[in-house]
Amino acid sequence: MKILSVAYPFAPVRGDTAGGAEQVLFLLDQELSRSGHQSYVIACEGSEVCGELLATPFPESGSDFEVRRRTWANCRNAIAAGLERWKPDLIHLHGIDFLKYLPPAGVPAVATLHLPPSWYEAGVFAIARPGTWIHCVSRSQEEACPEAANLLPFIGNGVPDLLNGLPFGNNGRREWAVSLGRICPEKGYHFAFTASEQAGVPFLLAGQVYGYEAHQKYFAQEILPRCGRTARFVGTAGPQAKRRLLTAAKCLLVPSLAPETSSLVAMEAGMCGTPVVAFRSGALPEVVQDGVTGFLVDDVQQMAEAIPECSRLDPHSCRSSALARFSAVRMFSDYLLMYESLIGR
Repeated sequence: MKILSVAYPFAPVRGDTAGGAEQVLFLLDQELSRSGHQSYVIACEGSEVCGELLATPFPESGSDFEVRRRTWANCRNAIAAGLERWKPDLIHLHGIDFLKYLPPAGVPAVATLHLPPSWYEAGVFAIARPGTWIHCVSRSQEEACPEAANLLPFIGNGVPDLLNGLPFGNNGRREWAVSLGRICPEKGYHFAFTASEQAGVPFLLAGQVYGYEAHQKYFAQEILPRCGRTARFVGTAGPQAKRRLLTAAKCLLVPSLAPETSSLVAMEAGMCGTPVVAFRSGALPEVVQDGVTGFLVDDVQQMAEAIPECSRLDPHSCRSSALARFSAVRMFSDYLLMYESLIGR
């Protein structure tokens, strides 16, 4: 098969990215290439893929409409060039703004909705373009969608095994909590600082601060002032650093305020045998098995109380559950079946 993947045009696709949509696209591109299929990717400059990349200019600074308009135009031009050059069998779109560069009718297209349905414009659920489908990444996200004739069954996200053959055991656990991800207000990491302090355990936050004004403001006002002797921000964590952080941590804290459609980092923690303490938000109850692989909580106080309780959870149970439910191999297999079905139609 020849698959043309189109990334969100404002964020590069790399193995060390913090964005969930970019991580999923990166994995699919890797597996398509390894499996002998043709993988083509349209993403902004700075992206690193296994297949063939057609890079669009890195987005200009700022978030005004003119900047977005030019970025969308660049993406439309790249897609037109890619269709002419590669003659793909299917287009797979990943950006929240994909309607802005959805090409004219012709090659079938599918869009993965990585974010809460309410964050998309209404037209996403009433696309007139023939041969165009959408799908979700979790059951709770799918249930939140309005009715749409082109909505396919959800495909749950998966992650690679971060241990990748390394020995697994209980040794090396430290008495600190960790959070990882995009540093932005809806992730609620300031609550993780507070919960860790109340629990009397050190805290490490790793992640990426993008150039958006709201993200920069949140980092400056809510994160940096909370850093000190027992709480630190350690910057972006690539795959190896992420593995070291998760395998050594007492637990992962996920204090998200958004209706999460998935949680790749919670799945990665499970692969490392690390319990997860998460707010009961969106799809997180589908990821965290309360009392088995972590704890679901409703507020900061409950999060603080759950942190010491993680010591009684079995790391082997966390890992075996993740391997059974969140395998990247399973995710890729599900996408292959979807690709074959849509191309066949």
